[in-house]
Amino acid sequence: MRQPIPVSRALLLAAGLIASVHHQVQAQEFVNKPADLPFNVIFPRVAGFAEEGLRNIDRFLASEMAQKRVPGAVLGILRDGKLVYLKAHGVRDPATQATMQIDSIFALASMTKPMVAVGALALTQQGKLPLFGKVADHVPEVGQMKVAIKKPDGSLALEAPKRPMTVQDLMRHTSGLTYGGRPDTSGAALAPYPAGSELPSMQGSAAFVRRVSGLSLVHQPGTVFEYSTSFEMLGAVLEKVSGQSLDAYLREAIWAPLGMVDTGFHVAPAKQSRQAHPFKLNPLDGKPQSIEVLEKDATFECGGGCALGTVPDYLRFGQMLVNGGEFNGKRVLSPQMVQLMTSNHLTKSIDNRVAHVEPHRDGYGFGLGVAVRVEPGLAAVPGNVGEYSWNGAYGTGFFVDPKEKLVVVFGTAAPGDLRKYYREQIQDLVYGAMVK
Repeated sequence: MRQPIPVSRALLLAAGLIASVHHQVQAQEFVNKPADLPFNVIFPRVAGFAEEGLRNIDRFLASEMAQKRVPGAVLGILRDGKLVYLKAHGVRDPATQATMQIDSIFALASMTKPMVAVGALALTQQGKLPLFGKVADHVPEVGQMKVAIKKPDGSLALEAPKRPMTVQDLMRHTSGLTYGGRPDTSGAALAPYPAGSELPSMQGSAAFVRRVSGLSLVHQPGTVFEYSTSFEMLGAVLEKVSGQSLDAYLREAIWAPLGMVDTGFHVAPAKQSRQAHPFKLNPLDGKPQSIEVLEKDATFECGGGCALGTVPDYLRFGQMLVNGGEFNGKRVLSPQMVQLMTSNHLTKSIDNRVAHVEPHRDGYGFGLGVAVRVEPGLAAVPGNVGEYSWNGAYGTGFFVDPKEKLVVVFGTAAPGDLRKYYREQIQDLVYGAMVK
């Protein structure tokens, strides 16, 4: 005959059952995990997040969508390798009102750059691409470029580079190259560089190299951080060294090992309905806006901004970096290479203009493909020294805080100036939800 359970024990069991159910409700409220995503779900309080803080994220995004400032969003948060938050909000296509999904595909724009940096360092650790190696060893046309100097009378003069452009220069934006059409690009008036929006329709890396190598550098290599077409040039270098297209190389080196099945420079027809589209008109000024790589397939696999992907895919990439180059049993980089990538590479002699690109980034330097926080204050957003990150011009972003074992990835289709607002607000909201 079974003995009755003592009242005190029964109460403890009941309390445990209630707590378990409560935690399950919490998990369902904040996480909608795809079956193939290899992260365990963790309850917010256990992960050091306040539930009310996470609800602030929901409220903020709901408010933005109610005001028709952004169609929708996907946000993912990992802490210590476990999912704290993964939700889709709003719609992925304002024209059809199709619901935003966790696996919606975003134009990643400059979030392509960190992946290309990892691809370059994978070759570096194989002894195939030394950081101080000359770019001209792989792209000889670069060796013929001169530096444009603006004289006191306003005229231009050309002078020889004082030292060759290096692979490191490409990875930290100190190459002397620039972007056209950007307000933060000081040298754009000196030479007609292509704007970022022009790059996807260029006819491959050879056409890009011909166009840019016929121009002048706007700074001496190694002297100024100038956000630039450096990663388009780096992509051309990777194609030369690997003997593959950039898409094929990155798929082999990064995307396939990490299970990033929805990331690449081209979207298969069967997946195109999952692409996240912006409003046809910019909510701030009513002017037409679009995202070119969603309208037609890119003819140039540009390393600086032409990739597309999902938030879950990029969470895998971010966690690989936190893990020291390994994820789910697959190693992409050594821990030392990750440390090299995510350390500041801007010396005191280099004019640091990182905050010119993103005004909230005072106190940041730049590593190899990522901005790196070097001061605990100064910036408009919270975070620890050593946090690294980058964003995309169409409304995506990610940041990694190694001290907190934190990975955050978000996607919106917001190609106007609102994207800069979301970058700052998301970081405020995530850190604001953390209680330990």
